[in-house]
Amino acid sequence: MSTHASSVKSRVIAYIDGFNLYFGMRDKGWRRYYWLDIEKLANGYLRDYQVLVATKYFTSRISGPSDKKSRQDAYIDALRTRPGVSIREGKYKDKTLTCKRCNSKTLVPSEKMTDVNIATEILVDAYQDSFDTAFLISGDSDLVPPLRHLTALFPAKRVLVLFPPERFSNDLKQAAATSLVLGEAHLRAAQFPAVITPTSGGPPITKPAHWT
Repeated sequence: MSTHASSVKSRVIAYIDGFNLYFGMRDKGWRRYYWLDIEKLANGYLRDYQVLVATKYFTSRISGPSDKKSRQDAYIDALRTRPGVSIREGKYKDKTLTCKRCNSKTLVPSEKMTDVNIATEILVDAYQDSFDTAFLISGDSDLVPPLRHLTALFPAKRVLVLFPPERFSNDLKQAAATSLVLGEAHLRAAQFPAVITPTSGGPPITKPAHWT
C-alpha cells in the first residue's frame, strides 16, 4: 500500500436519534448529561484510522409545556454552534388515546418521522458514498430494515450501533456490524460548557438549570 493510501482515513458519519437518546438518559436517571455535545461524543468512539466527517441529529420540536420547550430550544441552539452538526427535524402529530376503563379520549402528541428521516438519510449517504462507517445512536428496532438493506446493497460499508442507556434492541444489534452501549464515562466527557459563546455572534447560550 502506498504512503498516500495508508494516510487516508476511513470516513464516519454519526446519526443520532435525539428522542431515543433523550428518553434513554431520562429512564436511566442521567438528566445531568442532557447538555450533550453529540459531535464530541461521536469523536470519542473513533478509532485512530477514522475521521468524523458529519454528525446528523434527528429530532422534532415540541410545542409545550413552555419550560420544556425553552430547554429544547436552548439545546438545539447549542448544537447549532458546532459547524459539523446538522439538524433534521420531524414533527409532532396528535394521537388519540382511549381510556379502557372510562372510554374517555385524550389527545397526546406523538413524535413522527425520525425513524423515516434516519433511514432515508443513511441510505442516501451510502448511495452517494459519503461514509465508510456509520455510527447510529438509537435503540429503535424500526431501523432494522434500512440497516439490512444497507448491508445488502453496500457490503463494504459498516454500521456501529451505539445504544442509548435503557434502549437495547437485539434485532438492531443483529442488523449492525457491531454494537456498543453508550458508556457513562463517554457521556460525562462530552458535555458542553455551562455557557457557550457562539463564534458567529449572538447572546450566550446557557445550560438549563433544570439539567444540573
